[in-house]
Amino acid sequence: MGKIEFRPVESADDLDLLDEALRALSVELGDEHLADKGALRGGIFGPVPSAYGLLALSGGKLMGAALFSPVFSTARGAAGVYVSDLWIAEAARGRKLGAGVLAEVAKRTGLLWGAKWMTLAVYAHSTASRRFYTRLGFEAQKNATTMRLSRDAMQRLMRNVQ
Repeated sequence: MGKIEFRPVESADDLDLLDEALRALSVELGDEHLADKGALRGGIFGPVPSAYGLLALSGGKLMGAALFSPVFSTARGAAGVYVSDLWIAEAARGRKLGAGVLAEVAKRTGLLWGAKWMTLAVYAHSTASRRFYTRLGFEAQKNATTMRLSRDAMQRLMRNVQ
């Protein structure tokens, strides 16, 4: 692995690379992958972006990628960044590229929206990922439960609450 170039997702070609990385991540995690390129395009290039992408390339070859979004916490008193996806190519693992991608996300989001903290979710079965994040200083939240409202439930909520 040579010198790493970090590049934000800004073009259709970049979007193709991000899609490739996110699909590989879904396969590795055993996740259903519902985000087609149209959904990614809308999230990243829409009138109000809901996500940002970052690519890590070496000699033009995709080595890593991240998808992330802004968040704000009154408890933390500042803007932050939620990293929804982090993928590192098998050939680049164990070479500190994951930490490098997260550091680059932190730098860029600090400039973009003043992010002061970072959050992410880790699957319980992904013990290697948990060890990696713990080594970087991430801490499990002791008094918080992640809750999700599905697409169908969100539609019902919007129809039923007026």
